[in-house]
Amino acid sequence: MKLSDAITIDGPVASGKTTVGRELADKLGFQFLDTGVMYRAVTLAVLEKGIDPHDEKAVSEKAEQIKIEILPPTQKDGRQNDVIVDGQDVTWKLWENNVRDAVSLVSTYQRVRQALTEKQRQIGLRGKIVMVGRDIGTVVLPDAEHKFFLVASVEERARRRFNEIQASGKKADLAEIQHALEERDKIDSSRKLAPLKPAQDAKMINTDGKTVQQVVAELLTAIQEK
Repeated sequence: MKLSDAITIDGPVASGKTTVGRELADKLGFQFLDTGVMYRAVTLAVLEKGIDPHDEKAVSEKAEQIKIEILPPTQKDGRQNDVIVDGQDVTWKLWENNVRDAVSLVSTYQRVRQALTEKQRQIGLRGKIVMVGRDIGTVVLPDAEHKFFLVASVEERARRRFNEIQASGKKADLAEIQHALEERDKIDSSRKLAPLKPAQDAKMINTDGKTVQQVVAELLTAIQEK
């Protein structure tokens, strides 16, 4: 059975899916969920507990125990959500280099993905939601009626991430960010479990050179026409 009021948006890091997804959700009056921050939240919790990210068993156990809340932003500092982990606001900590460097590994663990996928699926089945990530249309909500896959050049994506980090008041290196994105793309697209790829029935949207409003308009048109 198709989930007619569930919308999935997948794509690589910084392809615009989070910003577009939030804007689309606002226009439709739907809930918004960026699933990527859940993997970053697990990674941060692992690092702060002194757990070796290579210790799959310990990391997986932490993922199964952790309490993650993703709420509307309460501060005007460039954040798109408040991310609360076990009662603590960790929103900007999720973008620190140590989390960035370890999240790809953490996200490859089967038990971690199973734990978070189940949490995501239960939220999605409530309906009236825009959910973004890398395997939402293929794994988390394969029965969603409206599926999109956003793409953009790695240069464009690096600039976007660079601007996001600077907006938070932190320093950033554009070349370093682009290299990290290229490495993340390789890992995400080649992993055996839930690799990054568009669902067969997803509509591809290239966001290069487009404003958020233009991309949202494309998605709304596609939704209305289906």
